[in-house]
Amino acid sequence: MNNPNSAFHDRAAVALRDRTLRTALDRATLRFQELRASAFADFADADAARDRARLIRAHTLSRLDTYLEQFATNVERAGGRIHFASDAAALNRIVIAIARAHQAQSVVKGKSMLSEEVELNHALEAQGIRVLETDLGEYIAQLADERPSHIVAPIFHKTREQVAALLHEKIGMPLTDDVAEMTAAARRVLRSEFLNADLGISGVNFGVAATGSICLVENEGNGRLTTTAPRVHIALMGIERLVPTLDDLAAMLQVLARSATGQKLAVYTNIITGPRQTFEADGPDELHVILLDNGRSKTLGSAVAEILYCIRCGACLNACPVYREIGGHAYGSVYSGPVGAVLTPALNGIAAWSELPQASTLCGACRQVCPVRIDIPRLLVMERDAAARAGEMSRGWRWGLRGYAFMATRPALFRLAVWSARLGSRWLSRFNHGWIKKAPPPLNAWTATRDLPAFASQSFRAQWRAHQARSGATSEARK
Repeated sequence: MNNPNSAFHDRAAVALRDRTLRTALDRATLRFQELRASAFADFADADAARDRARLIRAHTLSRLDTYLEQFATNVERAGGRIHFASDAAALNRIVIAIARAHQAQSVVKGKSMLSEEVELNHALEAQGIRVLETDLGEYIAQLADERPSHIVAPIFHKTREQVAALLHEKIGMPLTDDVAEMTAAARRVLRSEFLNADLGISGVNFGVAATGSICLVENEGNGRLTTTAPRVHIALMGIERLVPTLDDLAAMLQVLARSATGQKLAVYTNIITGPRQTFEADGPDELHVILLDNGRSKTLGSAVAEILYCIRCGACLNACPVYREIGGHAYGSVYSGPVGAVLTPALNGIAAWSELPQASTLCGACRQVCPVRIDIPRLLVMERDAAARAGEMSRGWRWGLRGYAFMATRPALFRLAVWSARLGSRWLSRFNHGWIKKAPPPLNAWTATRDLPAFASQSFRAQWRAHQARSGATSEARK
């Protein structure tokens, strides 16, 4: 979370020039959109399920203190240990203390965006503790010394050919772009790591307050190995990731996998309640659940609290026309796309991240696909307003909007401006069939990467008046 405004536009510009990245994004986002659409098309109660999921999230967050207390009590009743971390540094200290208590030298990790948020790997490695990502996408990102670029699919930004070359270079895999062979090569490396690791660290998709259970959703089985093979399991969980009951969990799972990967249910849905019992052959001797705030309680009391409804399905990223062009790394935050453009400034302050809410067309595609119906466009507008109030809007934007407001509140002046713009745009597009290839500043920022359509020959007002006149004539003729 340490690449704020200073380089956002530079990163976006680099991404737009990367043809390989565009190929990878086109392949992946299109596939995930099709899978999601197919999954919901076959789901007869899709709208009702999404409505119920939203109500569960709203209800839980409205009583979060009560459910957190209930969850903590039940985790400890089941034999687990609860830790509260106020921020990233506190969480890292807790994990390091547990590692030292067990003289841990090696850690295997299941997929956890929260661990990326707090940069846990760097903190552990600074203490001489070896950390290995076991989710295939996270493992490949780690080999490439990169961050995940997507909430669900960490290597959205890589093509199959790039992955093959990386595995060939890093682990000596024979050069092939066959996905099954690449997966088998990675599995051979990872298998022994599970059995020899001192600690297993995972994320948590949902915590169940009524039972003290944690739920992990995954498709590879690495999560199950990470949470059972090592003798100590540390689960990292944001304080907002609670549901009241197992019935509520079932409702959330109905929409999570469909939204994330187009499945009715993920291959592995692991529900863990406490450490291994004396009558159980498998499982850790200790379970530590670390609940992280890191700005969440502040966000809960803010105007953009609705963003905490998010269940990290990634559907909004796949639908977003901006994400599909620049990918996840351009955002500079572990949380990218529309949800990241709201969540990152909410957690870390608008001053350093004021550019992210601008990285949206406000088209509403994210709201349309969100399984809990978060009104992300509205939240983005609120973050933009917060940025302006905090003095984080550029001078050009400030004066531009003041100029627009001045004209828009003076009808005669506005009509003159529209007439001038229409005339100018028609002249600029006269040789390109109504499209402007090169526009003067500030519109040249648009035409640097795409054509700009000329203004319509008639304004909306003129077209509306003509429509009303035709409707009136038709009504008279019918009489």
